[in-house]
Amino acid sequence: MKFVLVLVAARDKIALTEAMVRRIREHVAGTEPVWLSPGEAAEIPCMVEPEPELVAAALDYAPVDALCVKSRGRRKAVLVADMDSTIVTSETLDEVAGEAGIKDRIAAITARSMAGEVEFAAALRERVALLEGLDIAALERTWRRTEITPGARELVATMRAHGATTALVSGGFTWFTARVAAELGFDIHRANTLLDDGSRLTGKVAEPVLDRDAKRAALHEIAEKRGAKLGAVMAVGDGANDLAMLADAGMGVAYHAKPIVTAQAKLRVDHADLRALLFAQGYPASVFRS
Repeated sequence: MKFVLVLVAARDKIALTEAMVRRIREHVAGTEPVWLSPGEAAEIPCMVEPEPELVAAALDYAPVDALCVKSRGRRKAVLVADMDSTIVTSETLDEVAGEAGIKDRIAAITARSMAGEVEFAAALRERVALLEGLDIAALERTWRRTEITPGARELVATMRAHGATTALVSGGFTWFTARVAAELGFDIHRANTLLDDGSRLTGKVAEPVLDRDAKRAALHEIAEKRGAKLGAVMAVGDGANDLAMLADAGMGVAYHAKPIVTAQAKLRVDHADLRALLFAQGYPASVFRS
């Protein structure tokens, strides 16, 4: 079979049933399904790539993601992941802004940037400028509140255990990516650098800004250093500045993404957590690491 349709349920909302899988199998003229995680994920080999909207309709629009991938080369050698609203649940810059009492003001700019309405680098400089004079202790307080996205630990640990190179590439800040990378075990992390005078933020970010094009370039560089073709790369993100790297990766996944991203990404995870990226590669839950 040329394709594999992977069904992944949102674990906190619904259980994937035999009846649901059977209905989709008949809909896509697939062969015998394989359960990757009982009640959570199953895959159905099929010859023709099904229309996503038709699959969703056949599922009665239940909170189940359907990811159709090519059956060959599913397991990827490189993972390149966005950080904010992807590997962590929050936008860390917005949370830092909360320490300055201007979260709503900065979050509004963030939302426009992630939606592709304003140019990323200019929006980043504008937001950082508003933080001038903030005590750098605010970064530590923000980090203590930062939550890791469900499934992120399994995603990184399992791919690393099977020999993949894992990279965190963010339009956020190295202050946070360094800590997230250390906690989850990413091999590489890249982001922007917030400048300070030793005690307070200066309101500036080091140049050049790591933006959409820089994310794409990082993906190419990391793949080249690994000796992997782009087809062997998985990328995941949620915002407009992730679009270029998602497009170039062999498996680019929009994760609970902004409308501009979901409209363009071939693979989408709208309901499940980051474990879905492992199921998409054919990993059964029995081999997950954490």
